[in-house]
Amino acid sequence: MFGMILAAGQGKRMMPLTKNTPKPLMKAQGLTLIEHSINALKNAGITEIVINISYLGEQIKSYLGNGSKFGVNIHYSDESKGALETAGGIIKALPLLGISPFVVINSDVLCDYDLSNLILPTNSLAHLLLIDNPKHNPAGDFSLNDTQLTLANTKTYTFSGVGIYHPTLFKPYLFEKKLTLSKVLKIAIAKNQISAEYYTGYWQDIGTPERLELANK
Repeated sequence: MFGMILAAGQGKRMMPLTKNTPKPLMKAQGLTLIEHSINALKNAGITEIVINISYLGEQIKSYLGNGSKFGVNIHYSDESKGALETAGGIIKALPLLGISPFVVINSDVLCDYDLSNLILPTNSLAHLLLIDNPKHNPAGDFSLNDTQLTLANTKTYTFSGVGIYHPTLFKPYLFEKKLTLSKVLKIAIAKNQISAEYYTGYWQDIGTPERLELANK
């Protein structure tokens, strides 16, 4: 199985820390954020990793190399001509990800969920990890009916940035350029093609300097 780490964002909310350093290379507990993501995949037995890069991406590539020093094999999907948003980045990387389901995680999320437990159920094109709504996303993203993901109603949860996807989910959009994952998911949710699970363990989005400080504490 392949894993993909989304690392192409500019990290505008993290300014001024990201003026000269890409957010994935910010450090939490002595390791760069992207190393935490690499370790999460490696600990789940996923050692073939695709990383999309754009803003200051050469720094990420120089720091990680081919991944051998971390015990993994890293492939890069270059978006240096302009970041393609979440789904757009995944679509560009599809030739590197193969034809089987693959795990995708955000490079700015710390989570102790065991990624080896991510399984794509039959008849699902994606399976997402949901968490309680944090202070910065009080309205949540989606609702959950047993294991079926639904659009937000009275009880909502936040998408953690952790999920497993089948390439088929993205096939209708192969000729799109910039495309958000939210748009792709909402269309598939309406067709009952997305499942999810609720997780109560540790999760922290490192989106601002304040949240980076909190993670280091």
